[in-house]
Amino acid sequence: MLPAAARLRRSEDFRVVMRKGSRAGRRRLVVHALNTANPPGPARAGFVVSKAVGNSVVRHRVTRRLRHLVAARLGTLPPGSSLVIRALPPAATATSMELGSDLDAAFRRLGLGPGHRPVRPGAPRATTARGDDDNGSAV
Repeated sequence: MLPAAARLRRSEDFRVVMRKGSRAGRRRLVVHALNTANPPGPARAGFVVSKAVGNSVVRHRVTRRLRHLVAARLGTLPPGSSLVIRALPPAATATSMELGSDLDAAFRRLGLGPGHRPVRPGAPRATTARGDDDNGSAV
């Protein structure tokens, strides 16, 4: 269970994170992240699991799994960051391990977690000395 201070609750908070934040998509989920340093409170997370994922039982199971996975990783996120994790239909048949690996991959893509700087919207991507970005394609 996520503590109350670590939850996104208002639809306006979800809307701001999804519109202004950075996004990383994976096969089973999409993670939207926004670092709001004002106020520098704890990292917060919210979940979106639509009817496309499945019936009520399936949606709640996916939400519980994602909530458990995010709660374990919340301490590694920068203070003031807000996340919205949106489940896609393949999340319905995914194991917790598969969801966790997708979540970790999305966090790495967004530069979240221990030893990473949070990605700011509109910030230039890191490049190597020869002008390639982090995945080897020319900028």
